[in-house]
Amino acid sequence: MSLLGNLLWILLGGLIGALLWTVAGILCCLTLVGIPSGAQCFKIAGLTLAPFGREVRLGSFGAGGLIGNILWLLFLGWELCLAHLAMALVCAVTIVGIPFAIQHLKLARLSLVPFGSVVL
Repeated sequence: MSLLGNLLWILLGGLIGALLWTVAGILCCLTLVGIPSGAQCFKIAGLTLAPFGREVRLGSFGAGGLIGNILWLLFLGWELCLAHLAMALVCAVTIVGIPFAIQHLKLARLSLVPFGSVVL
């Protein structure tokens, strides 16, 4: 079932989300300081291509993760969160789109605190 969900996901908006995460990763990698954030973006772009059957847990992070999450939230996190919330709203209009909206909400939460989060 998750294979079918992931195929429909890519066709109905998942590719757009993955492209947004990839562009964010490229922007972060333009500076040496942003390379860890860029690496996280590329990992999350992979998750965005196939979110069904995978779970995201917000893990514990130390002082470095806290600083990374705060900087991430200030520069790129809120824009990606708003994009996923908008796509979730569009998907939630129909009953068929509700599972896709749930996946967008999962990714919106992840876009706020990517450091310390674990994808299972």
